[in-house]
Amino acid sequence: MPNFPNIILFAIPFFILAMLLELYVTTKQNIKAYEKKDALSSIAMGIGNVLIGFASKVVVLLALFFVYEHLRIFTIPVVWWSFILLFFADDFSYYWFHRISHECRLFWASHVVHHSSQHYNLSTALRQTWSGSFYSFVFWLWIPLLGFHPAMILLQMSVSLLYQFWIHTETIDKMPYWFEAVFNTPSHHRVHHGSNPVYLDRNHAGILIIWDKLFGTFQPELKEEKVNYGLTSNINSYNPIYIAFHEWVALGKDAFTGRKSWRDRFQYLIKPPGWKHDGTGKISDDLRNEWLNSKQRNP
Repeated sequence: MPNFPNIILFAIPFFILAMLLELYVTTKQNIKAYEKKDALSSIAMGIGNVLIGFASKVVVLLALFFVYEHLRIFTIPVVWWSFILLFFADDFSYYWFHRISHECRLFWASHVVHHSSQHYNLSTALRQTWSGSFYSFVFWLWIPLLGFHPAMILLQMSVSLLYQFWIHTETIDKMPYWFEAVFNTPSHHRVHHGSNPVYLDRNHAGILIIWDKLFGTFQPELKEEKVNYGLTSNINSYNPIYIAFHEWVALGKDAFTGRKSWRDRFQYLIKPPGWKHDGTGKISDDLRNEWLNSKQRNP
């Protein structure tokens, strides 16, 4: 079995130094990028994610190894060109995991944690789920099926996570045009964290923005539409326990209480956030269409 280091743990000192540098730069520029309680909440979520990750990685490894050992179609060697193929396979998987996490409430229940801050800075990148890693790996199971070794897959997943750290900042406006055209950038990802109707459920990229452009979910950052960070209905809490589980509680109430058909109960699990069985809810497409119609009426 290939022995790769846990690069996330090695990167922790870099995370700390980068946040301190960003805090220094934004303070010098009189930009209020950080709010103490919010940043501490994000850091607490990150620490919890790392600690819980020791348990969730057991589940992930067992699943990946089961597919690799018993179901794989090919055996792909651990060589330089296989890492290039794996880079694209992992990034493609991440795009669909991320997109479905916004379009299916069962996955949104864990992913909402990352969007719950109303601030956007490097500490926001650390605001990670405590529950999603136990089941989100299903989007990667096709990769060991092809014959990529699980250790390679976990390494590439860590590389993707590391890349996404630096794009959680407002201190960088735009990268060079060619870079913006191909890669995920702070500008692209600011859009993703926006609660403005035009920005909802857009730019699900991990490293490459090409998937969003290919599958119709790309939205550039608009000069005339300043990004408002957070949720369409913000939770206004700094309690890590509440941040981690508030949507699970809300999902449980919607799906398993009240007088509803079993079909409606099941649909609460698979429909997008905002969907209601009685037709009173609004999903992101509804909010975006309302915004576009208002723009057409009032150009």
